[in-house]
Amino acid sequence: MNKKQYILIYDSECPVCANYVQMIRIRESLGELTLVSARDNSDLVKEISAMGINLNKGMVLKIDDQIFSDSETIHALAMISSRSTLFNKVNSWIFKSKWRTRLLYPPLRFGRRCLLSILGKKMLNS
Repeated sequence: MNKKQYILIYDSECPVCANYVQMIRIRESLGELTLVSARDNSDLVKEISAMGINLNKGMVLKIDDQIFSDSETIHALAMISSRSTLFNKVNSWIFKSKWRTRLLYPPLRFGRRCLLSILGKKMLNS
């Protein structure tokens, strides 16, 4: 079976984002998840920004050539995550529903913005 390449671009200075990506586990049979900080000036971050994707709106998941952004990222991660830990089981149950994900994502994004402001962190350059 050909394993796909999974790359997750996230805000490494957001404590919630950083903890989330450390806790999420994808099914081993699918492949490995590579984490990339959106604060790095990497070619991938530049490529995503050039596509018109605003990284301040959320994480981006790249599976081979397919791109998921905003609430789609959380939903896609829920669909491919393992159920090996309590966190992953709860995450999967909540976000496997596109409807729930779309409903919950805006308050989560607002919370991130508030948290970064409280911590004195700058928003990403997108």
